[in-house]
Amino acid sequence: MERHTRQSADIPKWSALLVEAVNKPGLIMKAYSNFHSYSLGNQLLALVQCQMRGLQPGPINTFPKWQELGRHVKRGERALMLCMPITCKRRDETTDEGADCKGTFTSFVYKARWFVLTQTEGEDLQPQVTPDWDAKRALAALAIDLIPFDSTDGNCQGFARKRQIAINPVAQLPHKTLFHELAHVVIGHTTEADFADTEKTPRNLREVEAEAVALLCCESLELEGADYCRGYLQNWLYQGVGFDASAIPEKSAQKIFRAADQILRAGRSTSERSAEYAN
Repeated sequence: MERHTRQSADIPKWSALLVEAVNKPGLIMKAYSNFHSYSLGNQLLALVQCQMRGLQPGPINTFPKWQELGRHVKRGERALMLCMPITCKRRDETTDEGADCKGTFTSFVYKARWFVLTQTEGEDLQPQVTPDWDAKRALAALAIDLIPFDSTDGNCQGFARKRQIAINPVAQLPHKTLFHELAHVVIGHTTEADFADTEKTPRNLREVEAEAVALLCCESLELEGADYCRGYLQNWLYQGVGFDASAIPEKSAQKIFRAADQILRAGRSTSERSAEYAN
């Protein structure tokens, strides 16, 4: 199944959102606490739009969903735009061998269908509760094994092999290291040895991708390590003559958001994950 993305000119690129998150401590945590039932990318999209319009961040829903909750959208309010997947059927094609080729692909499009709480009025809502995250639950859901740390390099904080990770028992920042190594597996870095050389991600970019995932996860869950990640990424983004926001490719930014989202969702309870996949 293929994926295609159509992005509105009014919406910042994923790489630009990522750079903004790297350079604004607390931005990710604020987005996650208000919009955790949506993907990380959509959380930041919603928060940025709220800031641009002077709206108080809070729960977001579509027009009909707010009606179900006993609230209605105020007259004249403009909807927020989020990215949503749409599964499309492929048109019949004929291959070189003459056989019909059919299938589906997922297209990601931007739709203005969501309103934040302050754009509505009506019945009071129950306060949102940020979901718990559990490392063992995440490992099981992602089918990744945690193995004993057997590296003789005392400076090594952890490593990833295929679908296995190991964390140094005396790692300085165990949660950050856990997210970093999980990212290597989820993004696919540990299987790239099986690919052609031209398809491999450069080592420095692999480390940036994994560290960015660790930042998104640590700050979302308010865990120690986000400052270290941020410093590493800011140093990498500072290219000689000044700050280079284009240093993180758009494709890498998309992989980073997707991997962080998978890891965060995997660590939540089954009931929480089921409810969130609707968003």
